[in-house]
Amino acid sequence: MRIGELSERTGTPRRLLRYYEEQALIIPDRCANGYRAYDERLVDRVLQIRGLLDAGLPTRIIKRILPCLGKPRTIHFSDAIPPEMIATLENERDRMTERIRCLTRNRDAIAGYLDAVLTNDD
Repeated sequence: MRIGELSERTGTPRRLLRYYEEQALIIPDRCANGYRAYDERLVDRVLQIRGLLDAGLPTRIIKRILPCLGKPRTIHFSDAIPPEMIATLENERDRMTERIRCLTRNRDAIAGYLDAVLTNDD
């Protein structure tokens, strides 16, 4: 498939797909005329990348864990995970947990403010 179809099927802008390619997160085939040809399996791969980015992982870490991922939500451990990778993932998990705490605190503060404002309007 061409980049436009991959973009439509994944909801990912073409420019972002090219960025994923620059980062070696996806690797399209090349046709004889030099055009990129995106394999069907890249639809799932792009969705995985987007999910990992949405979770807050940077592309440098995503690049390292992509080989362990099969279809979405499936993880394959082909060999031992290096200790530095475990430490990196633990740090990212802890960073996300702290962001969740902060977001929860902010959400609760906004909800409290809205409750106070809406109660005072009566």
